[in-house]
Amino acid sequence: MGMVTIQHVNHLSHTASQVCQDLENIENLVRFRQNELMYKIANPEGSHSDGLSGIHCCLDGTTYIVSVSSPWVHVLNRSGQVVQSLHCVQQQGRCKEPFLPEDVTLTRTGMVAVTDMVGGAVQIFNPHSRFSEGEWIGIGKINCPKGIGVDRSGKLLVTDYTGGNVHIFAVDHTFRQKYIQTITGLIGPRYIASMYDGRIVVSEECGDVKVYGSNLKLMYSLSTKYCHQFGNPAGLCADKEGNIMVVDEQKRNVILFPKFGSPVSIVSMGLKKPTGLACSSYGLVFVMDTGDNCIKVFKYRVNTRHGSMKIGQSNHRLHT
Repeated sequence: MGMVTIQHVNHLSHTASQVCQDLENIENLVRFRQNELMYKIANPEGSHSDGLSGIHCCLDGTTYIVSVSSPWVHVLNRSGQVVQSLHCVQQQGRCKEPFLPEDVTLTRTGMVAVTDMVGGAVQIFNPHSRFSEGEWIGIGKINCPKGIGVDRSGKLLVTDYTGGNVHIFAVDHTFRQKYIQTITGLIGPRYIASMYDGRIVVSEECGDVKVYGSNLKLMYSLSTKYCHQFGNPAGLCADKEGNIMVVDEQKRNVILFPKFGSPVSIVSMGLKKPTGLACSSYGLVFVMDTGDNCIKVFKYRVNTRHGSMKIGQSNHRLHT
């Protein structure tokens, strides 16, 4: 009778693990689509704009976008039509001074929040101010605020590009900061996103993408966990299933990092200079392409919980 040795057990374990990983990779290739461009949304600022800089997508498909050289936040419906525009001006004595928003998100109460790099603050739009048109209120003092997001508890997440930090804080009804926390040790943090389980994902310019736990401790980097080499990671987002998507500005692609299995390239062609990224609950990913001065919308999921989405006949769409 043959003897089963520890080497046999280890070999069998390794083989079984490899088979499971291969099956997961096959499943991911079936579930996720590649390069399926649905439509494009033109920059509301027109061709004279220097390009888009920030994007946020709500669960219902409403999209908020900001441009590099424009003091406006534009709100778009699911068809890509502008339904509202908020002028980014702050009251300075008797005068109103415009500011340029870098990135955009929504607070837990539904207020628009943007990063103001020149002013070194987060600006929150209060539609219930004493002014009939609403009012922008500056919060905090940050060296170089760039990316902005909201975690599952409603706290704002703000990257400090030159400081190498992430500032985390809540805002009360009087627009004051509270429960302030900081993540340090980053190199050129750009964009930030929160995951459904409380994890925080941050991209570093010409570096890596790092994932922090709900305790704000570094868990891992995507390059190490997935053996993936980034060029210049920029915009990122995470869907309800825990998939992380990252746009690589240098390699001009969008990579999806699934919970299980190897990374999947969901967009590998048709991008000139992609920077920002957002995903919706309809299985769509919105890619800001500053090289084309538009948003390119790709379908990355074969099936979604909400079923197939019919795209409206928008006059703002640029057909390919």
